[in-house]
Amino acid sequence: MTAAETTTPTIDTSADAFAERVFAAVLGAQDVHAIYLGDRLGWYRALAEHGPLTSVELAERTASNERYAREWLEHQAVGGYVTVDDVDAAATERRYTLPEGHAEVLTDEDSLTFLAPLARFIGGVGFHLDKIAAAYRDGGGVSWAELGEDPREAQAAVNRPLFLHQLGQEILPAIPDVHDRLRSGGRAADVGCGAAWSAIGIARSYPEVTVDGFDIDEPSIEMGRRNAVEYGVADRVQLHVSDGAAAEPAGGYNAVFAFECIHDMPDPVSVLASMRRLAGDDGAVVVMDERTEDRFTAPGTDVERLFYGYSLTCCLPDCLSSEPSEGTGTVMRTDTLADYARRAGFDGVEVLPIEHETFRFYRLHH
Repeated sequence: MTAAETTTPTIDTSADAFAERVFAAVLGAQDVHAIYLGDRLGWYRALAEHGPLTSVELAERTASNERYAREWLEHQAVGGYVTVDDVDAAATERRYTLPEGHAEVLTDEDSLTFLAPLARFIGGVGFHLDKIAAAYRDGGGVSWAELGEDPREAQAAVNRPLFLHQLGQEILPAIPDVHDRLRSGGRAADVGCGAAWSAIGIARSYPEVTVDGFDIDEPSIEMGRRNAVEYGVADRVQLHVSDGAAAEPAGGYNAVFAFECIHDMPDPVSVLASMRRLAGDDGAVVVMDERTEDRFTAPGTDVERLFYGYSLTCCLPDCLSSEPSEGTGTVMRTDTLADYARRAGFDGVEVLPIEHETFRFYRLHH
């Protein structure tokens, strides 16, 4: 994302300008639906691996219906997602190509530009808008467990490249004492580990370290255990259905992490207090969360809009599905985390000098 895309926009409030903006949003929503279908049905992967393809060939390779495949391919061509060799050819004889750069964004799970999971997330949450609207009306919330497979898988997939290809290679080395501790071995705790890509990333980058991952979502832990086996670190990555509060021993970890999860927790103060206990007197405590603006500003940047969009349909309803709840939501500013940390017994919060477009990194001192 370029600097120009993150600058605060000037809003034209005329009816015509706003109508154009809403129309563009509708087109974007339709594109998201199409990306969801292309991702779930394997159509993008088939085009990337075997293209160019006709609608007949695409349907045959993916065991899907040709008429639907044809309509989707035509939509993708009209929208510029794929190219077509001859627009005048018979409908079932046109050959469609997914450009290499587009294929990276839509199919390459290891690429830092892999964005197909975002469409899977938005599409998956859309199935539950009636429940979310009811919570908005009556109170309560919609838990992560209720949101189901699509958002769970998407959340894991969208952060996977960062955890496997940046965390141990760029981010943790930028915290020299933590990097040195992990290189020397010892134990790390990963609180709110989800599908365990963060724990796996740490274990792969630091071969002498053992990692305990904790998460209250059992399906995520099951995914994480399969991932750890696939990546050959199951002997050093142990995953637990827990928030980490009961983990033993106190002070038994050289480093304790929470990656993009504190804002989702109904009781972040208790979780941070548990992290402080796990770290003991000498362990490091590091939190990664959204790189929000320092204060509320409207209109805001595209990144801030993205965070609020996540909060509206996922993070805040999940947070409010338990009582009592701090009701944090995705947009957790630095001052909010500092307040939670102080209440959890930490002496202070340091914003680490690690540049990232989406995430901010904190060191909690105790």
